[in-house]
Amino acid sequence: MTTGRENPRTTEPPADRAGHARRAGTRAIVGRLSWGLADQAASSISNFAVGIYVARSLGLAAFGVFSLAWVTYGVVLSVSRGLATDPLVVRFSGVPESSWRGAVARASGTALVVGAAIGAACLVAGLGLGGSVGPAFAGLGVMLPGLLLQDAWRYSFFAAGTGRKAFVNDLVWGAALVPAMVVAAHVGSVAAFVLAWGGSAAVAAGYGCLQSGIRPQLTGAREWLREQRDLGYRYLVENTCVSGASQLRAYGLGAIVGVSAVGVVRGSELLLGPFLAVLMGLTLVTVAEAARMLRQAPHRLGSFCLLLGGGLAAAALLWGAALLLVPDPAGEFVLGGVWHSASELIVPATLSVAGAGLGSGAAAGLRALGAARRSLRCQLFASACYVGGGLGGAAVAGTVGSAWGVAAASVCGSAVWWLHLRSALRERLRKDPSDTP
Repeated sequence: MTTGRENPRTTEPPADRAGHARRAGTRAIVGRLSWGLADQAASSISNFAVGIYVARSLGLAAFGVFSLAWVTYGVVLSVSRGLATDPLVVRFSGVPESSWRGAVARASGTALVVGAAIGAACLVAGLGLGGSVGPAFAGLGVMLPGLLLQDAWRYSFFAAGTGRKAFVNDLVWGAALVPAMVVAAHVGSVAAFVLAWGGSAAVAAGYGCLQSGIRPQLTGAREWLREQRDLGYRYLVENTCVSGASQLRAYGLGAIVGVSAVGVVRGSELLLGPFLAVLMGLTLVTVAEAARMLRQAPHRLGSFCLLLGGGLAAAALLWGAALLLVPDPAGEFVLGGVWHSASELIVPATLSVAGAGLGSGAAAGLRALGAARRSLRCQLFASACYVGGGLGGAAVAGTVGSAWGVAAASVCGSAVWWLHLRSALRERLRKDPSDTP
């Protein structure tokens, strides 16, 4: 016989259920961010190992040629992400699986088309150049489709909230790299190393097809570009101006101060390398998480972005403080003769990275909101400040002045990102008052 009463031991008040749901949601976010860090760690270790192995196997001049191919790949990757995977992460994170699968098929097909088109241009250019540079670029042209497809799978998995698959895919790339690099070392040419690096990425790209059960839809590239043109072309400009600003600052610094100054700045960046790897790992996930937050609890997006950016800035400052305590013998062991000059840049370099970390929280929010016009303005302003501050500081006070100029530019850029995010959130609130808690 029942009394109609609920058993107090088997039920819980609504407030407790809400608290449990929030804690479960927080654990899920932390889990997805952790997979982002793990994936970036695997990618960074793999890239570091490739660089060291190629440098030791080929020597300085040939390694320079390999580095040119690597930098070119970075620029092409920015193009592919802007047109293909950045819109995918913004609009198809946390959506039903059927929508995600269709979008991934078109986005991965777009990445392949970008790789094939630019790869063909690299192949033609490489065959025309000849010498030691030509074969390297010809090999890169052949391998670009596989390289871009592998990266597209990483972003697709993070959009679905399955970062573990991206991590496994990068492990497959790393495992395939080992025998490929050994074979390339026996051949002993730059082109062989480029083919080994790109070929192992193609193995991981093929495995990504098995992981997802999705075949890239080449014929869907035109439809994807048309559907995402309001985001894709702005993200394309935004991504490429980041890498372009860095290159302009490096070239200008070398012309104003000298090539050695570029090496000193690079040394200071290496000191912050572990934290930068963390920052890059989180950016794989932050836009997807912000987009998921926007769909599930839009009123919490601003606080999520502030917590994210503030946490990254605080972590950067702690890392910089730890670097200031490093004794000279330990620093010389890591950087050799570069240590003494690079250590003078620890404070401005740390402030620069802290500013970038703070701004990345706002950038994730703007991308989640699909405010491509605002994010493009912010990135153009930040890039202009970066180049102006870096070169203006170099003209006034050399290498140290350039570092402080970049730090000031980073803080100014971060402020602009946050001002635009606040305006974008207010606009959304006016359009949809139901977003308030």
